[in-house]
Amino acid sequence: MIEYKRLDETKAFPKLAALPIPRVDRILTAERIAACDIPSGGGLTYNWAASPVDEKILAALGELAEEQGLVDKYKLLADGEIMNTGEGRMVLHHLARGRLGKAVVREERDLRAFYEGERERAAEFARSVHAGKIVGSTGQAFATAVQIGIGGSDLGPRALYLALERWAMAEGRLMMGARFISNVDPDDGAHTLANLDLETSLFILVSKSGVTQETLANECLVRDALEAAGLDPAKHMVAVTSETSPLAGNPGYLESFYIDDFIGGRYSSSSAVGGVVLSLAFGPEAFEEFLSGAHEADKLALEKDISHNAALLDAMIGLYERNVLKMGQTAVLPYSEALSRFPAHLQQLDMESNGKRVDRAGTELGYSTGPVVFGEPGTNGQHSFYQLLHQGTDATPLQFIGFLEGQTGRDIEVEGSTSRQKLNANLAAQIVAFARGKEDSNKNKAFPGGRPSTLIRGGRLEPRSLGALLAHFENKVMFQGFAWNVNSFDQEGVQLGKLLAKKVLAGSQGDPALAAYARMLGLEASE
Repeated sequence: MIEYKRLDETKAFPKLAALPIPRVDRILTAERIAACDIPSGGGLTYNWAASPVDEKILAALGELAEEQGLVDKYKLLADGEIMNTGEGRMVLHHLARGRLGKAVVREERDLRAFYEGERERAAEFARSVHAGKIVGSTGQAFATAVQIGIGGSDLGPRALYLALERWAMAEGRLMMGARFISNVDPDDGAHTLANLDLETSLFILVSKSGVTQETLANECLVRDALEAAGLDPAKHMVAVTSETSPLAGNPGYLESFYIDDFIGGRYSSSSAVGGVVLSLAFGPEAFEEFLSGAHEADKLALEKDISHNAALLDAMIGLYERNVLKMGQTAVLPYSEALSRFPAHLQQLDMESNGKRVDRAGTELGYSTGPVVFGEPGTNGQHSFYQLLHQGTDATPLQFIGFLEGQTGRDIEVEGSTSRQKLNANLAAQIVAFARGKEDSNKNKAFPGGRPSTLIRGGRLEPRSLGALLAHFENKVMFQGFAWNVNSFDQEGVQLGKLLAKKVLAGSQGDPALAAYARMLGLEASE
């Protein structure tokens, strides 16, 4: 029988915490680097050589993962058990990219068939757009797709589009450009609209509920612009929503594609939320390749042996750093400009999932949970916040991502090496510099070292490897949530601010503090 226990109720955690902490600078050897590779799907490999983990700690991490039943809980999730306890829902983002266990049926509907059917509908729609069978209100073919959404309806799809845009251009697979409108700040939408040919633009409105305040405000901005240009909005917009929302089957849209409550926003890039825009931009085949890579990583995450399960080991190393080494943040550092928005997506994925202070039963926790996540591509980050990472008072675990090849095939040799070689030389140097540090009699030039990191590397960033990369982090977050015994699949923390914002817009309703800030920010509010 699978138990749901808090971390401080386990037998394995005190044993883990009592073990001597190895210094990364003392254990990092060429032999260790070669031995610490784990395949993680999509042609990617996870390397944990520069993490503060020796054989004893690895065994203790495996014992803790086993006691907490992390892989068994993952199997339950994949089989359709209610794992979102806060909302009483299944958690099925894995099912959008392939079955991992038994069929998941709800009200006589096979949900894998439902997700696959929506993918196929989006694929056929994209093919019709590319073939010029579906056109705008003046008969012009669509050239640009514009996603209107916020949070998980924007961050993941935007990060994935940017990750593949250069690859698609180099491969001749860029079918349409894509743009994104997310912020309710009207300057965001106005700037995007000002740089569009509205006649050849197709807008994708993404709102599961159909009533998301920021998204609907931006939809009105877009409809107003289309009408002002003499265009029919109904021939320039599609919706991605639930079957019960007011957007479903609405004649104001060319088409509606469906999602359900079992796939949370930050986990929704594998569904129609990401599938429609990515299929339009790169073709349905590229989206299928992306899903294939994600499914490959999902299957590898079912491995019980922690030394062969990259996502599980990554999760447990992160837990060790958070709860034993007391490190409160994690930096995601992709050495790929294409992944410029990937850390922002992981911020939401990790911090919205595991930023919880009560367990699954609603009892307050006595230990730390999710870390603060931030990041920026290298080498830009080296000239920005790496100073603090190297010589600051607090050590931060680092998650590096790198690729052996570029996406475009273009490069140049300068001073005896290519730009790609310079990029990866910097990546290798940073891993070792953080681990080893440097002694110097001038303390201003001394580096303490002992700063842990991991590395995910691949041959080239393309749809399959990108899918595996996304799934790796999704599964890491899932495993950590199970280990901490929190519900990683709701987000009540975003609700209070929404409610108060509505209260402000309704005149602050007798709340003096809201009224004062409302007046300060130019809103007419009464006490």
